[in-house]
Amino acid sequence: MRIPKSIWPFRLLRQDLQNLRRRYVSDWTVFNQLIVASAVYVFFTNLLPGIIFASDLYVLTGKSWGTIEVVFSTGLCGVIFSLLSIQPLTILGVTGPFSVLAENIYSLCIGSFDIPFLPFMAWSLIHAGWMHYILAIINAHDWTMRYVTTFSTEIFSLLNSIIYFHKAVQELQRAHAALSFAAFLYAIIGAIGTMLVAIFLSTAETWKPLFHSYIRMGLAEYAAAISIIIFIGMPHVGELASLDKQTLQVSSHTFTPSSPDRSVFFVQFWHLPVTWIFAAIIPGFIITILFFFDHEVSSIICTIDRYGTKKPGGFAWDIVLLGTTTALCGILGIPPANGLLPQAPLHSESLLHTEKEEVQVVVGEEEKVEVREVRRVYEQRWSAFLHAGAILIFISPPFQLVLGLTPTSVLAGLFMFMGEQSLSVNPILYRFFYLLTPPSELPELPKAVKNYWGVHVYTIVQIVMTIVIFIVTLTKGAPAFPVIIIALVPIRLVVMNRMWDRETLRFVDAWACRDGTPEDDEDRLAAAPQDDATSAGIQQQVNLAAV
Repeated sequence: MRIPKSIWPFRLLRQDLQNLRRRYVSDWTVFNQLIVASAVYVFFTNLLPGIIFASDLYVLTGKSWGTIEVVFSTGLCGVIFSLLSIQPLTILGVTGPFSVLAENIYSLCIGSFDIPFLPFMAWSLIHAGWMHYILAIINAHDWTMRYVTTFSTEIFSLLNSIIYFHKAVQELQRAHAALSFAAFLYAIIGAIGTMLVAIFLSTAETWKPLFHSYIRMGLAEYAAAISIIIFIGMPHVGELASLDKQTLQVSSHTFTPSSPDRSVFFVQFWHLPVTWIFAAIIPGFIITILFFFDHEVSSIICTIDRYGTKKPGGFAWDIVLLGTTTALCGILGIPPANGLLPQAPLHSESLLHTEKEEVQVVVGEEEKVEVREVRRVYEQRWSAFLHAGAILIFISPPFQLVLGLTPTSVLAGLFMFMGEQSLSVNPILYRFFYLLTPPSELPELPKAVKNYWGVHVYTIVQIVMTIVIFIVTLTKGAPAFPVIIIALVPIRLVVMNRMWDRETLRFVDAWACRDGTPEDDEDRLAAAPQDDATSAGIQQQVNLAAV
């Protein structure tokens, strides 16, 4: 029997490497002030949240991982991906779900198995590395993420917005426990002030005729950085300087690991007994599933239609690269980094600009060329490279001391700002507003959609599912939350199309990785001859989606 071309091994890898060669040179030819501003913005939104995860890891992994390990991993993996990945808009960092997983693995290693944590984790990450290779070789993207719709990606994006708001509350709770009442009140002011000033400055381009256009542009592009610097400096001025403060913890004054038992960034992983080397395949598999889904969803969301990306992309090559960096981090004894939400789409947001584009339109029987303004991101590597390189610099002792000056209240404000920015572009938010809008004031629907009831119920289901998944992230089962999101894919394709009107689903949902909707594919299948090879291929895809 002839093997279908769609499942030939290495097919996507070959395609991705061809696309990488086609775009690579042009990715370095675009450089301007907006790209620099984007790099500065992503620097703050990636570095500071990562350090919070580091403070948790430092306590819950017995000092095995701390600030310097998280900064080292974020900078190193970010630089590698900015230079070699096929999609440089994706931002990498150490994620909260992986931190929870690592803390549970440490507890098992020390409390139950009586084996060293870092060698066992090194083998887990090495196993995850070769599993990533297998996923890329067998074209796993086409058999998994190809069937993901915006129903799931919107829920995942909303979940991350909620998590950032929750992290802000947690930071303020820690401040309440550690600070005097007056200092705690200022911490609240500092957090809310950081968020509001950043939001206010981000609207500067609409302040016309106030200030010169270049000043307005600069204020908008560096809004988060300006706000953070202001509120880092304020506690050191006047009477505020006498208040007690809670600042970011830095655990090292030299470029050495956090653990007092280690002197170099290298793990002698081969000393682990053979039985435990094979046992590490299990957490390696869990890490692979977590990273594969996280990274691909991050790459999908930062390249959706809203951002107008035009250059050829891909996923298989980046999964190979992710497997390589994951294994490398295990050998170095640092936590691995993967695609981040909401940082990846926020990176794209910060690169949006207006371009003029010529479009051919037909007026009557005559073709005309119209010039339209479109919003599009700068597709380049500079912003990813500059922000990751700047983070990598902070592994040096002088810059670690600078990090130690940052009040945690500023971090809480940054969390709220990032949550607001991510939430503001999520379609769920706008459909939620429809629930609060009188029917007479609602926008007109396409003729094929009967009414808003189906749209409203669809939105409520998304919100409820997000809340359920968020509750799971607060339990010990937190590392399993991607499994729930993955389960939403067959639910959408098999169950929801029997409960909602097809035209309503076509209106609110679409394929995340390609053009069209599941309903479009069904229509093409119904219209094609049953004995046609194309029809058979589509039927095979529909069957796979159902499975």
